[in-house]
Amino acid sequence: MNETMICAVGNVATRPVYRELAAGPSARFRLAVTSRYWDREKNAWTDGHTNFFTVWANRQLATNAAASLNVGEAVIVQGRLKVRTETREGQNNWTSADIDAVAIGHDLARGTSAFRRSGRGEPAAVAAVPQPEPDWETPAGGSTEQDPAGRREPVAVT
Repeated sequence: MNETMICAVGNVATRPVYRELAAGPSARFRLAVTSRYWDREKNAWTDGHTNFFTVWANRQLATNAAASLNVGEAVIVQGRLKVRTETREGQNNWTSADIDAVAIGHDLARGTSAFRRSGRGEPAAVAAVPQPEPDWETPAGGSTEQDPAGRREPVAVT
């Protein structure tokens, strides 16, 4: 197939809109992608032009995106680029750039994220029940013992 696959790195510009359709779940949001360049005259980074894309997600990706994304978050979107040109309400040409998403994720170069696997057919909102974080740290200079529940507890060194 001759499709234009792209990877866009930017920020979520609008709250994802989630819909249950006959063909399955669908979600869309706007993605703002701003180029940055080093301005030698100012000796600083400068924002360039901002491109806006409408990102479309379907099925489980739509459910997970709607439950996971918020305005302003840094994301990476991979998908098929679709550019449409139409004449609307007497205007010359109206052009939109859409991305039919294959994958969406938070940009970990610009922040942190906590991944939670959702079960098949299970809504992401149900799967997003927070779980307590295990204590992965071993105390400095001490050993650990396992309690009857299987947790490791630090042993006091006296």
